[in-house]
Amino acid sequence: MARDHAASRAAAQGWPGVGAQLAGRLARLEIRAPRDLLLHLPLRYEDETRLTAIAAARPGFAAQVEGEVERCEVSLRPRRQLVAHIRDASGTLVARWLNFYPSQQKMLAPGRRVRLFGEVRGGFFGSEMVHPRLHAVEPGEGLPEALTPVYPTTAGLGQATLRKLIDRALASEALDDWLPAALRRRLDLPDFADALRLLHHPPPEVPASVLEDRQHPAWRRIKFEELLAQQISLRRAYLARRTRNAPALHSGGRLERALLDGLPFALTGAQRRAVDEICTDLAVPHPMQRLLMGDVGSGKTIVAALAMLRAVDAGWQAALMAPTELLAEQHWQKLSAWLAPLGLEVAWLSGSRGKRARAAELARLASGEIPLAVGTHALIEDPVALPRLALAVVDEQHRFGVRQRLALREKGNGALSPHLLMMSATPIPRTLAMSHYADLDVSVLDERPPGRTPVLTELVSAARREVVVARVRDGCLAGRQAYWVCPLIEESEALQLQTAQDTYATLCEALPELRIGLVHGRLKPAEKSATMAAFAAGELDLLVATTVIEVGVDVPNASLMVIEHAERFGLAQLHQLRGRVGRGTAESVCILLYAQPLSQTGRARLKVIFENSDGFAIAREDLRIRGPGEFIGARQSGLPLLRYADLEADVDLLEAARAVAEQLLREDTQAADALLARWLGGREGLLRA
Repeated sequence: MARDHAASRAAAQGWPGVGAQLAGRLARLEIRAPRDLLLHLPLRYEDETRLTAIAAARPGFAAQVEGEVERCEVSLRPRRQLVAHIRDASGTLVARWLNFYPSQQKMLAPGRRVRLFGEVRGGFFGSEMVHPRLHAVEPGEGLPEALTPVYPTTAGLGQATLRKLIDRALASEALDDWLPAALRRRLDLPDFADALRLLHHPPPEVPASVLEDRQHPAWRRIKFEELLAQQISLRRAYLARRTRNAPALHSGGRLERALLDGLPFALTGAQRRAVDEICTDLAVPHPMQRLLMGDVGSGKTIVAALAMLRAVDAGWQAALMAPTELLAEQHWQKLSAWLAPLGLEVAWLSGSRGKRARAAELARLASGEIPLAVGTHALIEDPVALPRLALAVVDEQHRFGVRQRLALREKGNGALSPHLLMMSATPIPRTLAMSHYADLDVSVLDERPPGRTPVLTELVSAARREVVVARVRDGCLAGRQAYWVCPLIEESEALQLQTAQDTYATLCEALPELRIGLVHGRLKPAEKSATMAAFAAGELDLLVATTVIEVGVDVPNASLMVIEHAERFGLAQLHQLRGRVGRGTAESVCILLYAQPLSQTGRARLKVIFENSDGFAIAREDLRIRGPGEFIGARQSGLPLLRYADLEADVDLLEAARAVAEQLLREDTQAADALLARWLGGREGLLRA
């Protein structure tokens, strides 16, 4: 990260030909040095290599025309605008600028020759262009020989400035090709310099559509190299961890056997496989970095508990960190119930606990008297000492920033790094696991424990809300329990969503015969816990809640869920919420209430959740709709995001990049270093902490 700050400081000061102000604008585009300009590639292209006669310009299409200015004036009606009439041999065109500068007026003096580029449309006085690009033509001036690139930009940074800077970088920066020629031939990839120059200055015979679809060989070369740099970076992070030492947790499995013997259920085949994989890693004297992923209700907590017992059995400590107080408390209660018969105490650390109780538990953890701890972010606060920490478990790991994961890992004694087990109920599609999670070992829980019932999903318009209320009444009076989930707890004029508080009041009035509770994030922890405990004990029929119940809540008698404004939720959230029902033997239903009109994205999300119950299928669609950066929370993970490669369309390049990364790290570290410098510029960040 020190390199990141150094690069930012250097960018702020500028570089030759780029002052501090311009450097600041470029830094917003992640351009901090001339070499970064090389990989700032066009979004699209405009064809200025040919002229269209004014009479032949088609409305609705972009065209470039050249002609003489007949007249130009500032019109004040219907609003102030600059209006110019341009004539060529075939006819006349009107050009309008609603915002204009004196320099443009000067350029449009009658008799001057100009070129205009823009979309032609029909106007009251014939063909016209609004805000076309304007270029004064000198006598004998030719046309460009390449398509004109249009780059991603930011406020205060024009296309002309970007083009000039990029052309300068293309002329001055090294464009070495670090891929072996034999590899390029095998993958049918062009030379790096040729590919880069073609993308910045494509000849007119290359169709702009092929370039913009990013399937041209030049684009495939760039995407392959981007994927390769990412794979090298992640693989290096993986190998660097193998140089650190961790406690080798060999155990006779006494505590694990005792726990399994006392459980009222047997492990699934997937759970047994995951436990074996984790315990194999724990026995190695290098830090484990494993992701345990499984669909909602697949039984990740018992797998984590068995891993934590392996540490305790070997004389060490283990800690589990969860993102919300509700989820952390659920874990603590479940672990305490399982482990109390084994004579083991589990410390419970959260920001809401009283000072005296918290201080007593901190002292016992620091002395090693308590071997197990569960908590929220409170676990990583300075006063918490875990001198014999051998295993850190992070649930819903994507909700934590990279520094938080690092802080938990650093709670050990310093000489040895603890093993790290990350858990996620959001299954990760194969291509994402191959790319962004390439430095992790992954265990998958792909079986549902017996006794779990499939959940029927129904889409219901908010206009039929009364029918849904009646369904809730009938279900609860028949002895079942229900959730009613709302996205907000306070009024928001911008979103106009039904709030949890209003919904609670409305349902209390509509369903006086039911016992109704309310849970949201603003409640005091004690109130929240009391309400949840009452619901779990069957003392409440209906629980109105925000998404605080998204994970960790396990009430087998709850068989009906209503999700208000379902179109506003993400796919992962909808799937997680739906997983709160179907945890018992009764037939379970999840009703998605949606408001009209539906956006295209909202419609797509509801279609996916309605048609799929498999979390892996939902995750693939979520990745397609949202992209990897949003899907994994990569902006706080420290991962280098992919700018150009598409994980679905370019899976063949991804597979090849994985193999080549291994080869370069073994045989050509100079090439590996050069590729990392080109693509990441020393900004690898905190990879997979």
